[in-house]
Amino acid sequence: MSFIRPEAKLALWRWREVLIAGAVLLVGFSWISGPGGLLGWLGWVLIAASAALAVIGVQRARFRTGAGGPGLVTIDEGQITYLGPLTGGIVATREIERLALDPTSSPAHWVLDQPGQPTLHIPVNAEGAEALFDVFSALPGLKTEQMLSELNGGGAHPVVIWERTPSRPAHLRLH
Repeated sequence: MSFIRPEAKLALWRWREVLIAGAVLLVGFSWISGPGGLLGWLGWVLIAASAALAVIGVQRARFRTGAGGPGLVTIDEGQITYLGPLTGGIVATREIERLALDPTSSPAHWVLDQPGQPTLHIPVNAEGAEALFDVFSALPGLKTEQMLSELNGGGAHPVVIWERTPSRPAHLRLH
């Protein structure tokens, strides 16, 4: 029997990195204010580490839009695999040509293009979709903050988040 409501448990799990950063921050402050000396210096290091962890944690929490959606996403040895109830596919992470977000679908979908392969549509709330954050962050030149604002912005039309080789004139912006 659990004393925590499922909704509260999901909210705590969504913000887990930020909560851990808060705990590390408290330990750092206690080491600074407590014994001092070497532990005081390590306390300052913990405070800096907690700030970095908090920034990353907030980005990850904004990326997690929920769970329990259709299908399952796995990432193994550089391949994204999506197994859905109606569709599915595999995309090599280093061969992704374009990443787009389609908010017109219900739920919204990540759209991954790879040359020579069919386009892969992954619901943002599919099981395991939170692991896509690390894959997307590793794409060269991707602006994480713009990706998160598009994801949480509730746009009305599909938008290209990232392209390896731009298919538009150089004077037009991507976002």
